[in-house]
Amino acid sequence: MHQNTERNVIPAPKRQRLVAAMMASSFLLLSGCSIFSNKEEVKAPKVASAETLYNYGIDALHSKRYTLASGEFELLQQNYPYSGYVGNAELMEGYAYYLQGEYALSVQQLERYLLLHPTSPDAAYAYYLRALCYYEQIAEVQRDQQGTVEALNALEEVVTRFPQTAYARDAQLKIDLCRDHLAGKEMLVGRYYQQQHNYEAALGRYQRVVADFQTTNHVAEALERIVEVDLQLGMVDEARKATSVLGYNYPNSQWYRYSYNLLRNRNLLPENSKAPGSGKRGFFGRAWHSVF
Repeated sequence: MHQNTERNVIPAPKRQRLVAAMMASSFLLLSGCSIFSNKEEVKAPKVASAETLYNYGIDALHSKRYTLASGEFELLQQNYPYSGYVGNAELMEGYAYYLQGEYALSVQQLERYLLLHPTSPDAAYAYYLRALCYYEQIAEVQRDQQGTVEALNALEEVVTRFPQTAYARDAQLKIDLCRDHLAGKEMLVGRYYQQQHNYEAALGRYQRVVADFQTTNHVAEALERIVEVDLQLGMVDEARKATSVLGYNYPNSQWYRYSYNLLRNRNLLPENSKAPGSGKRGFFGRAWHSVF
């Protein structure tokens, strides 16, 4: 065993030459890796200028590529946060989200824009576009109307802040539609309660329509329903009063005819009651008719 061990021992001079050769090989290998790595290094692509990115976004909007447009505006903001194009890019990104139907993202972006640029000349448009995002999400009258309330509040803010603008005029029209929608919801619930013979609850819903939504086209029906419920509850005087209001404001409506016949068939008509269609529309009725 001792002899085999001696044969395997490398003489010192030869061992020194071997170590030197290995060190030289390692150096060449490392230098080669460094050389190759330098040759293969990939440079990051150069980002287009702020103006170019903004124009790309506008072009994408015009060609209805809304997702691409929002991406270009976002890229501009990320790479050029101090550019003069940033404000417009923030606003246009919100607009691009709106066109995509991404209303939550649009509201978030527009609120960020308004926080950063509260005195911008385009603030009126930002508030209006934000209100439109809520308005577009209004649910059918059979569903919860919290979205309608949010749209109403946002639209009223546009009118309050910018009363002399075209945005305010359009917002006012949409406010009327929102109020009509909310009144329709009250009528739907009121009819349900009435069908279930829960007359007190139904009366509360109808009275709210008359008190809070006077400019909507649900008021005439609400008054007629109040007459029905009052009679069910034995409140004859209240039924007569509601019929009088209905006849004064809507003398030619089917709802006044229904109420008139209800009282006449029960011999409850006041002596001075006018027959349906025999009078002119009252002030409130004329005002409503002029709008719709």
